[in-house]
Amino acid sequence: MRIGIDLGGTKIEVVALATDGKVLFRQRISTPRDDYGQTLQAIVSLISAAEQATGQQGSIGIGIPGTLSPYTHKVKNANSVWLNGQPMDKDLTALLGRPVRIANDANCLAVSEATDGAAAGAQTVFAVIIGTGCGAGLAINGRAHAGGNGIAGEWGHNPLPWQDEDEHRHAREVPCYCGKAGCTETFISGTGFTGDYQRLGGQRLTGPEIIQRAAAGDALAERVIGRYELRLAKALAQAINLLDPDVVVLGGGMSNVNRLYQTVPPLIKQWVFGGECETPIRKASHGDSSGVRGAAWLWPD
Repeated sequence: MRIGIDLGGTKIEVVALATDGKVLFRQRISTPRDDYGQTLQAIVSLISAAEQATGQQGSIGIGIPGTLSPYTHKVKNANSVWLNGQPMDKDLTALLGRPVRIANDANCLAVSEATDGAAAGAQTVFAVIIGTGCGAGLAINGRAHAGGNGIAGEWGHNPLPWQDEDEHRHAREVPCYCGKAGCTETFISGTGFTGDYQRLGGQRLTGPEIIQRAAAGDALAERVIGRYELRLAKALAQAINLLDPDVVVLGGGMSNVNRLYQTVPPLIKQWVFGGECETPIRKASHGDSSGVRGAAWLWPD
């Protein structure tokens, strides 16, 4: 049995998978925000609940909104900031009495979809999370690729490529939480999408509300979605130019905008070097459960 934990800023989810990927147990609880010790205890309690419910002990993989530094062996780059600087794998190993594997949540998405999802069997998978924030992960031959600095796939914290004058102005006015200007995350996250609608003269609406207005013929909503599609295409073209993955998988709230899978692929071609691009862009098969499943698959054997 494999146990996966998806540690998010608002919720923690556990899943227990049989060897064939069948879900044996699943549970979600609220994250104890701003309390590292209570966060560890919450993870331990979920693992205990999974093993009591199934009567089995499992391997443990954990997806986090950050990464473990290969140099300090402590968490870095987590937007759940109370995790940063903590030796999380060491602390959990001590509490549980057995090893754990920790990976970035976007890498877990990539592993999940490469194992038995939208990119099953693909050699190189680039998996994107476009939700409240924006990030990406890599799976190569079904395994998470973190890189020498632990930051492989940190696509959202590169500048949006080929910026026009309006995007340059946006970069100056909307700094990223990382401290840099012009990050892709500020444009194509769900937050960036709703913020663009508001900046262009609309009220503050949710992403689904903007999509509904566009479907009803609202010109402003349609303009905002068109801008978003072009920006997503440019950002994905940059990743394809660097990695040329076999499959790109989209996860997170914006991945549920079904028109993206028809509108974005043709736009990508004008930005990819040479103008040729048939890279499939697919929606994550396991939805918002893909990250927790990928955490479980961090133990592939």
